Parts: sequence; C-alpha cells; structure tokens
Amino acid sequence: KISSRTSFLKKDSCFHLNEEALSQFHQLKEAFTTAPILSHFSPSLPTIVETDGSDYALGAVLSKVSDSGKHPIAFYIGRLIPAELNYEIHDKELLVIVWALKCWRAFLLSLSSPFEVLTNHSSLQYFMSSKVLTCCQARWAGFLSEFHSSITYRPGCLATLPDALSRQDDVYPERGEDFISNDPMNFQQLIKKDEVQPSRYFPVKVESFSNLIDSNQKAL
Repeated sequence: KISSRTSFLKKDSCFHLNEEALSQFHQLKEAFTTAPILSHFSPSLPTIVETDGSDYALGAVLSKVSDSGKHPIAFYIGRLIPAELNYEIHDKELLVIVWALKCWRAFLLSLSSPFEVLTNHSSLQYFMSSKVLTCCQARWAGFLSEFHSSITYRPGCLATLPDALSRQDDVYPERGEDFISNDPMNFQQLIKKDEVQPSRYFPVKVESFSNLIDSNQKAL
C-alpha cells in the first residue's frame, strides 16, 4: 500500500522519512525484484498492452511475448480525476488505452511489427471505424492513429492482471468496489428545492419532492 506516499510528490509538499515511508520503500524494492520479474523491452518481439478500467482507477500492463511465454515489461496505475469519474464505462475503458499508449509511446512507436491492445469492452474493437464521435473521442482517435496497433476484445475473466491493478484497495476512499458507497458525491443533488415547480400536466407536490431529496441524502 503506497498510495499515501504519492502525496509527497506534489508541489510544495514536505517529505518526512518516517517508519511508514521507509517500510513502503522496502516493499517497493521487494516487489520490483521478485516474481513476476520485469523483463527488458525488445522492439523485435511481439508486444501486448492489456488494459482495464474501474470506477476510480485505470490499470495497464505492457508485455512482450518470447519463446518462453509472456513477460511483463511495465505496469501502470492511474487515478481518475473528478471530471473523469463522470465518464461512461465506454470512455473510461477507452481512456485507459490512451493513458497506456501515452505512457509507453516511445516503446510502442519503435516496434518493428503491430502491437495488440487487449480490452474487456467489446465495442472498443470498432472504435477507430466509428462515424460518430464526441469531441473528446475525436481527439483520442487522432492520437491512437499514430500507432500501428489493433484493439482486441478479451473477456474480463481473462484480464486478471490489469483488473487487479485498477481495483487495488488503497485506490478507493472507503475500500471496496461499490461506486455508491465509496463516493456519495456521485449522486449529488442536481435539483434544488426552490427549482422544483408544479407542472400543469403532471402536478407535483413541491414539499413531498423536497422531502424525497432530503431522505436520499440521509441514506447516502
């Protein structure tokens, strides 16, 4: 669990090498030197990018395929910013692909053969041929066109490694995976009490609707 240490990397933050920080540093050293052992990148070997997105984080794995099998080269975990928390699952799964390719751009552009991107969101297979895109998706499509790659669907049950990266306990504010219980702000009040007006077609009691909003907030 090292997510709390990333706050030291922020601007104007003070670094205190206490016992907790030192212990987490040694945990990182051990993780980098034990199985699965990271392998060096080789531009001549087939390369795979595995991705997965969850409610609050994105995970990706860069691997190469050699005669002895698939070996991880690098791992990536990213937290979603507040604006990205509102993305639909399609865009979250697409965002992790964009993040991963940006992170490993130097590696992927040097490959001598096309690489494969594995995702558990089936509709992304056809993203590059989509005719209707949002402004954000159009920018992502322009970036993805720089790479000689293909997006392939793989069932989520086979994506255990990137799935584990995107669902680590220390990523979530209250632990667990439930989107509602982790961040009640995902269901913040969008209609204020003074904005509720009766309709001549569908009469609504303002008082009862306001009470419903209050009860929902208390439940969260």
